[in-house]
Amino acid sequence: MFEDSLIESGGKLKTSRPATAAFSFGLQAVIVGILVLIPLLFTEALPKTQLMTFLVAPPPPPPPPPPPAAVKVVKKIETEIVNNQLRTPTKIPKKVEMIKEEEPPPPSVGVVGGVPGGVPGGQMGGVIGGIISSTPVAVPKVAAPQRVRVSQGVTQGLVIHRVQPIYPQMAKIARVQGPVVLAAIIGKDGTIQNLHVLSTASPLLNQAALDAVKQWRYRPYILNGEPVEVDTQITVNFTLSGA
Repeated sequence: MFEDSLIESGGKLKTSRPATAAFSFGLQAVIVGILVLIPLLFTEALPKTQLMTFLVAPPPPPPPPPPPAAVKVVKKIETEIVNNQLRTPTKIPKKVEMIKEEEPPPPSVGVVGGVPGGVPGGQMGGVIGGIISSTPVAVPKVAAPQRVRVSQGVTQGLVIHRVQPIYPQMAKIARVQGPVVLAAIIGKDGTIQNLHVLSTASPLLNQAALDAVKQWRYRPYILNGEPVEVDTQITVNFTLSGA
């Protein structure tokens, strides 16, 4: 034993128990491992309160306090009118204000609808309105038709020259009488332009009626200030004397 502690004997002596040292180190490692694994296997033994404080997140900070409400200052307006009645003032005011009424605006000059500030005697609608109102507006003239249909009673009042028909001798012998209705076109100058028989009491009377009516003359028929042709009917009555 003393030899091992001396410096001279260092490196010369060899241990005779290496297996014992290895076994000692292995046993110590196992004991340390068991000590480490015991808390992991048996968690009931750990302090839960302290663990919970570590695991649970801290609560959020409280919200800031609301700002103080604005103080509404109510200004009391002193008035001398109470319940729509003027009361006696309690003190003499320091400053008396004079109420000045607004003057009415000067009367407008011009016409209704004109520009404010215009000259007297203006024209309604301004310059353009004056030009339009001063310009005569021509009324469009409606063209008159070339021919109109007129009743027989109207055309009888327009006759200015009438020729009586000559009673045919054959009709007298045959004792034939009655009306002959003619369709006539009266021209713008009042003359007969076209004439034909519509109905007759006897063909013996037709030619006498046509020859007489062709010589009739009428006043022009005026429509919208212009003469127009007239389409009408003319009836010629043949009557035997003593019949």
